[in-house]
Amino acid sequence: MLKTLPGPVRGILALVLFVGNTFFWCIPLFLMTALKALLPLRGWRRGCGRVLNAIAENWIWGNNLTQRLTTSTRWDVQGAEQLDLSQWYLVLANHQSWTDIVVLQRVFHRKIPFLKFFIKKELFWLPFLGQAWWALDFPFIKRFSRQQLEQKPHLRGKDLEITRKACERFKQLPISIMNFVEGTRFTLQKHRQQGSPYTHLLKPRAGGIASVLHAMGDRIHRVLDVTIVYPGGRHSFWALICGRIAEIKVRVRSLPVGPELIGDAVGDGGFRLRFQQWLNTLWAEKDRQIDELTAGCACRRESISLPGPMVSGS
Repeated sequence: MLKTLPGPVRGILALVLFVGNTFFWCIPLFLMTALKALLPLRGWRRGCGRVLNAIAENWIWGNNLTQRLTTSTRWDVQGAEQLDLSQWYLVLANHQSWTDIVVLQRVFHRKIPFLKFFIKKELFWLPFLGQAWWALDFPFIKRFSRQQLEQKPHLRGKDLEITRKACERFKQLPISIMNFVEGTRFTLQKHRQQGSPYTHLLKPRAGGIASVLHAMGDRIHRVLDVTIVYPGGRHSFWALICGRIAEIKVRVRSLPVGPELIGDAVGDGGFRLRFQQWLNTLWAEKDRQIDELTAGCACRRESISLPGPMVSGS
């Protein structure tokens, strides 16, 4: 019934349902956060953390239900089977829009532990969502420009320290740490400015995930390499909730975390180079996979018509 409504009407209805669902689950979330703060006991805080994650999972369930009721997008997902809710994961994905987060939450809902990711500090002030992320122990990162670091050298390594402290909290309960290693959303302009060696991707940055793996020790045993493709080219959140995205393709590869991926990327230049090469290889394989998944569609033709030089991403 709802799927037969005009696209903009469906979009407005879905947006109302998303907002209502967020308000509804924020009430118990904030109450439990207050209870967690009352007693600084490790066992109490761990138990409260489990409840908070369960509340967040129910919020995602409500968002997924809204999508199923209002959109008819075809989901082509492979590789998300045989995952374990009791394990820690590092999730890597290509990044095109905010829709990617919605896609990841739907694909992995109750298949792996709750997804957490590093957020720009400014997003704390996003009404309800920013405070909910804070309550759920999402780490907030302040990015500094090169000019700021030159003027204030003491700020160097600040983000790494935040990463280390966040990972200490992440060791308490199984979670999935999500990272968009391109550092920003893909656009043709950014692709040209970088001189990216990939057709569909920006250059990946190894420092953040290397630091996470180093800080988490032996907790993370698998990396989930996720490739997200929108064959029709549309990928905005508004396009999704209006039913304008006909199909979404997702491919998941589960990769082991061996000792060769654990090391000090800050102090060991040799390890940093090897890790970056590993990530570059992963990204080259992802680029070829996107080529296969977009063969013959308009979004592929747009991507491969990029001008500019191609240089090494290492």
